[in-house]
Order: sequence, then structure tokens, then C-alpha cells
Amino acid sequence: MHIRASRAVVLTESIGHAKVPVSARLVRQQAGWNKLPSLHWTNLSSLSSCRATKVSRVGRSRQASQLRFKTVAYAGNDEISKLRDKLEAIAKELEVANRESFLSSIASERAADLAALPIRETTKSAKTIDTAQHKAESHGKLKSKDRKPRKQMKPQVNDLEEAEKRPKLFEPAAGPPPKIGEEELQAEGSGHEILLQGFNWESWKQGWYHKLMDQADEFADLGITCIWLPPPTDSVSPQGYMPGDLYNLNSKYGSQEDLKRCVAKLQSKGLKVLCDIVINHRCAQKQDKNGIWNVFGGKMAWDAEAIVVNDRKFKGRGNRATGDEFAAAPNIDHMQDYVRKDLTDWMEWLRDDIGFDGWRFDFVRGYGGQFVREYVLATEPHYVVGEYWDSLDYDGSVPRINQDRHRQQTIDWITAAGGAATAFDVTTKGILHAVFEKDELNRLRDGEGRPPGVMGWWPSRATTFLENHDTGSTQGHWRFPEEGHEQGLVYLMTHPGTPCLFYDDMLEPKKKDMIQKLVALRQKAGINCRSEVYIKHAQKYLYVAEIDGSLLMKIGKAKYEPDGQQWKALESGKNWGIWQRA
Repeated sequence: MHIRASRAVVLTESIGHAKVPVSARLVRQQAGWNKLPSLHWTNLSSLSSCRATKVSRVGRSRQASQLRFKTVAYAGNDEISKLRDKLEAIAKELEVANRESFLSSIASERAADLAALPIRETTKSAKTIDTAQHKAESHGKLKSKDRKPRKQMKPQVNDLEEAEKRPKLFEPAAGPPPKIGEEELQAEGSGHEILLQGFNWESWKQGWYHKLMDQADEFADLGITCIWLPPPTDSVSPQGYMPGDLYNLNSKYGSQEDLKRCVAKLQSKGLKVLCDIVINHRCAQKQDKNGIWNVFGGKMAWDAEAIVVNDRKFKGRGNRATGDEFAAAPNIDHMQDYVRKDLTDWMEWLRDDIGFDGWRFDFVRGYGGQFVREYVLATEPHYVVGEYWDSLDYDGSVPRINQDRHRQQTIDWITAAGGAATAFDVTTKGILHAVFEKDELNRLRDGEGRPPGVMGWWPSRATTFLENHDTGSTQGHWRFPEEGHEQGLVYLMTHPGTPCLFYDDMLEPKKKDMIQKLVALRQKAGINCRSEVYIKHAQKYLYVAEIDGSLLMKIGKAKYEPDGQQWKALESGKNWGIWQRA
């Protein structure tokens, strides 16, 4: 769904008619939301609307941490002057914390020369396993042989490995073991799925269902196994993320009959089809006696009791919310028995009458994971993924090396859903951004020697991705670094978890050709959502990993050549290579 804020979003402190832009992250961490009056998000480029009512978006921005700290002085306004002084004091405190980040960057630079040297293949390090299946093995520590230092004029492989054993400022320390739940239902399909998001932000303009039908053979030839379609319901917003009558499937993408034919055509080519389920919120069809848009029409004829009581804007009279607020439309109360029954019946209808095979749940931060579990257990889909999105942890404007808190939040949601759903691995995407923006491939190994995202803790429940309709397309809220795109694809397509590709990448011949090669390679090697990873090197300019003992991959600027007697080259490109065991 539409990311809550973009680069055009600012946080403002309203005092009289003046507004002082401030850093959202700084205020949230240092001052607290309750320390400043009237804090709110305002999207300057396109305010969300429901029934032509302009709405201010309350809550956190996914890009908040990237905003710069600014203050604006207004002469003669004492209140603003006090606010400015307060924020400047906070900024001074942050300067101390930022020195740690500065030291880390110096350590990285001093290690750069060593990391850039040609590397020979060495022994294995730690392996990543599916902690949900093998909890007893998930807390093991890195093991490596002791070696005597060589007296060489230049650093050699053993010197580099000895250096890796020593603590570095830019590498994470081992943290507490992750808290992993149980898997109550198979949510990952066959385990060998290749997902494709089959639309972008502008697809509603193009008679989309007909276009997808024409491309069905192309998707099958690429090796795609599952395709995720946009929200099918008639919506206030043309993209489908502000739904009204959920049973009305005549949308900007096409008619209900077009949709049924599209699903059938894709399935005839061997693809499973996922429906984008938007049930955190719903736009009302009528106003109540007080002029509030909270009366719903159609088969689900609800009223304000179906709206959480926290939703003051739409005068909800239901139970308290079990998640975060979505300010642009009435927030559905999933605690109501009749609401859950209506939604379950609707999803069963989508499965049985329209033909959908699985679900992509939108904005699952807005309601408890236990409800997703209930809907999944009732409908038994082939594949399930939830959009659980939150900002990474930052030191100033730089993402922290350790993102355990961030990925644990996603793990907690999956656990609340009974392990009956996967989740988009936002942690891995964010780390890959930092990797290629800062040339710090050492970020790709956590303190226990595993991949640092959800993939490293619960790989079968990680749906990995580089781009989607929010981060890329015409929105571009968090666009993946172009210089790292090939290497990012290599990383995703050779590692566990389930990769989700983006439609726009199919529009560029070079990217499409590479995707086809990597999909074929992954399928031939048998890499799946539970594959094991041995990380051999994770240095500033070099990352090397062995997957399932049969495949070797490398990304990064440093040269790397494995033992030619053990490994045979398969594919290579700028700063990346893939080998299979000879």
C-alpha cells in the first residue's frame, strides 16, 4: 500500500501561524512524542482522501529517519526560540553518539586495504539454518582453526582471517538468541517458489488484467511460480488500497469477469495467483446522522461498531485497536466476531469463486497477527505474506550494523500469526541499501555468523525483495541503489527465504535476462526457503557464501577466485560470481 510519507513529508511544530520543521527521528528518540504540542505528519505532495475529505497522516514515517535536522528562527517569537534551544541541545547530545559512528567509519577505511586484496578460498565459517525447524542448532558460535601468523611482507589469507577474529568497531557483537515461534501451517508454498509482484503504481491506467493475460507465457518461461495481483476491490484510490464494498470487484484494473479470466489464464501456465488483501481499513459508503463517514454498504453492511474505538475521526464504537492507526480511512475492528466471519466468508469466496491461491496481507501492523492466523487457517492458502513495515534503527542518518531489534519485530508478528504467514524481509532490504551505498559488505554477517535479516533467523518465513510499488515505480520512496542492483539480485536468488521480484525489472531487457539466468540457476541448484548458508567472508569489499554445500557465490569489489579443482564457474558479472561444486 502507499507508504505513509515520502521525501515531501515534513514534521512540523505548530505555534501560532509559524511552523518549525524538525527531525522526526530526533524528536521521537530524544524528546518523545508527548514533549512537543501538535506534532503531526503532513504529506505535501498528495494528501490521502476518503470521500473527498483531506486527511493529515498521524503516526510514524517509514522514511522519517532519513530527514535532516533543521530549525528555523523567527524573530520576536519566544516560544519558537525556546523550542529551537531545546532542539539544539538535543542535537549536541547526538554529536557525542555520532562520534561512535565516526570511529566505525575510520575502522572501515583502515580495513579497506586488507579487504580489497585478492582472496583465496579458505575453510567454512558458521552456517545459517532454519531456526523454526532446528532450534537446538540455532545458537551456535563461530568456529575457526587457530593458525600461526606468517611473516610475510603483504597480508595473506590467514592474516585476514586472524584479523576477522578480533573485535572490530564496524562488526556486530553476538546478541541474545532470537525468539522464534512455531509453524502451525505451511505458508511458504512448495518452499521453492519464485514470486513476482505483477503490477506497479501506475498499472490501474492500462487495462491490467488483459495485459497480464498476454504475458502469462512470458512469466512461465522466466520460471515464475507465484504472481501477486493488485487489490481487486473497487476503491476510493485507483490503486486499490482504499477499498469500499469488498464484494465489488469492478475496479480500475478491470471487471470481475476480466479478473476471473486473468486468474484462470495464469493458472493454466502453472502459476499460483495471490490476492492483495486490504482489511486493516475500509472506506464507508454513507454518512451517519452527524455527517461522519462510518456507514458501510453492500453485503458487509457495518456501522461504527465495526470501527475501533481509538479511531476518533470516524467515531468508532468498537473495541480498542490491536495495532497501529491508519488515519485516512476507518480502522476495522477485528475483535468483533461478525466482522471476522464476514471477512472469512469474503476470502473463501475469493478462493472458491474467483480462484485465488494465496494472500498478500496489506499493512498488517494495523491489527493483531492472531487475526491473520484465523483467516489463514480458515482459507488454507498456498502462499501467504504479510506487509509488516517499520523503520530500521539508525545512528544519525546511518543505519546501525545491528538490526536485531528490527527483525525481531517482524519475527514477533509472524509468531503472533502462528507461523501461518511469511513476512516481507524489510530488514534485509534496508541492510542491502547500506551495503551498496557505503561499500560495507561486512554488514551481511551478524554476530552469530548468519545473514542479518529475517532470513538469518527464520528463513522459511522470509519473503525477500529489493523493490516494490511503494519503494520503486513512480513513487520511489525507498529506491534500491542502482549500482548494487545486480549484486542484490545475486544475493537474494542464491540465499534462503522466498525471493519476490518486481514487475518493473521485467521492463528492462538487461535486468530481465539476468533474472532469467538467476531463476534457472536457483531452480537447478535446488535452493529453497530453508537452504543452509555458510558465510566464508564478510569484509568491507567482499562477501562470499556457500549454499547447501553445492553452490558458491561472491559479491563485492574485491577479487576472489575459489579453488578451481573444487568449483566450476557458472555465471559472473561486474563484482559478482557464482560457482558450482565440481
